[in-house]
Amino acid sequence: MTQKEHSPKPALLLLPNLLGDVKHHALYLPSSVDTAVASLDGLIAENPTEGRRYLSRFQTKKASHDIPIAVFNRNTPDGDIDFLLEPVRKGERWGLVSDAGLPCIADPGSKLVRRARQCGILVQAFVGPSSILLALMLSGLSGQCFHFLGYLEREQRERENEIRRLEKRSQEEKATMIFIETPFRNQPLLESLLSTLSDSTHLCVAWDLTLPTQGILSQPVALWKKAPVPKLEDRVAIFLFGSYNL
Repeated sequence: MTQKEHSPKPALLLLPNLLGDVKHHALYLPSSVDTAVASLDGLIAENPTEGRRYLSRFQTKKASHDIPIAVFNRNTPDGDIDFLLEPVRKGERWGLVSDAGLPCIADPGSKLVRRARQCGILVQAFVGPSSILLALMLSGLSGQCFHFLGYLEREQRERENEIRRLEKRSQEEKATMIFIETPFRNQPLLESLLSTLSDSTHLCVAWDLTLPTQGILSQPVALWKKAPVPKLEDRVAIFLFGSYNL
């Protein structure tokens, strides 16, 4: 058997990342990720610093600082996608990683995957933590029908109108609504939710998932209004609401 036959196939590997600065990645990433990273010729990351930090957690085929890193994020022109995939088309194995969680989930990586599949490139995905799915699992809200909505409107009046529309939709579809916010706007969003949602609607907020500071509060709005609200500034938080009657 030749050396070439021993070599892993060229592929784009969709690699999970941690949700925060956890010392030991083995707590949250399976050993299959270690094996995948060890085979990489290069890495596509949202920014070089985070990409280099990711590689430093693993054993790599050569020194991690010698592995090339390409940047792909929401600002990357579509015209650069073929250039990013060119090393894989030439026979190399490259990983795609987000700053946190899973690539392609609340992340622009789907464009890269779509083009890779059009080009006949092998794409492999690996399991790992997703703050969106972990929050849904922990919330007690329905996981049978749910919608991830990204960011809501920034302006207060428009945001509260959107919350009303989403609450009505949630009731009609018996669906859980999931969304996120920039950490410094978490508190205004929470205030809008509590002032706008019906008392019977079940609201869940989860923050710092998988970290020592993890917290989750999941209860009807009426109970939220009777207790001090968590301080969410500078926290990575996920917001969910829906009916608790499954």
